[in-house]
Amino acid sequence: MSRRTTQPVNPALPELTPQAAELAVDESCRSLGMTVVRANHVTFAATAAKKQLTHTGFLAELLAVEVDDRHSRRIARRIHTAKFPRHKRLTDFDPTQIDGLPAATLAHLAEPGWIEAGHPVVLLGDSGTGKTHLLIGLGIAAAENDKRVRYITTAALVNELVEAADDKQLARTIKRYARLDLLCLDELGYVHLDPRGAELLFQIITEREERASIAVASNAPFSEWGKTFPDARLAAAVVDRLTFNATIINTGSNSYRLRTSQRANTRRKPKRAATKPVTR
Repeated sequence: MSRRTTQPVNPALPELTPQAAELAVDESCRSLGMTVVRANHVTFAATAAKKQLTHTGFLAELLAVEVDDRHSRRIARRIHTAKFPRHKRLTDFDPTQIDGLPAATLAHLAEPGWIEAGHPVVLLGDSGTGKTHLLIGLGIAAAENDKRVRYITTAALVNELVEAADDKQLARTIKRYARLDLLCLDELGYVHLDPRGAELLFQIITEREERASIAVASNAPFSEWGKTFPDARLAAAVVDRLTFNATIINTGSNSYRLRTSQRANTRRKPKRAATKPVTR
């Protein structure tokens, strides 16, 4: 007696009219949130027909465009939620204007490896020397590498933490900052911190220690951080945490903004036309 085996039967796809197929594609794209496919599938199908693509080839190209669009929109959201005060890129910064800053250092910081390793970056220098440009540039490069980033000044962060503590939301706020891949903390040293604010800031720094990166810009050398923090031991602890495995860049005292403006003005300055001697 022979044993009969049954093969699984694939249900036949229903035949759709062109109009019904268009409606089905539109509805499916709406459900899946595929905005690019929904808006462009007719054009892509015509192009695929001209290129004589297989069905699989057509589908691959269509999905690739959707994926690229979603990635671009996600990066735009990363940059928006980081709350940068303005857009500055590392590629727009001239490293030759800072003594002892190799171009390779900026190239290294443009990649996400240091963030994934949880290493800090410290930018030290006088006002106008390019610290904030570099800090924002680091943040935008990180966001473009799909990292969660937040830019904030030290004073604004301390005020936020104090308000959260008063509202009994401190733990939630600290956890929110702890989830960031990169915290860009600007203007450390511009404002003297009271004991409560200094301790709350220390909690944020400690929460991120060796786990998530923090990039700090300060106008004061480490030896003067005791003027920002009310307790010398607390200042030393902050320096210790922010310098371990850190990339430290000293932007110096010469104004980067002034030199950049002077070079731009020199390039824009019109040349005087040569005058011919008058013959009589």
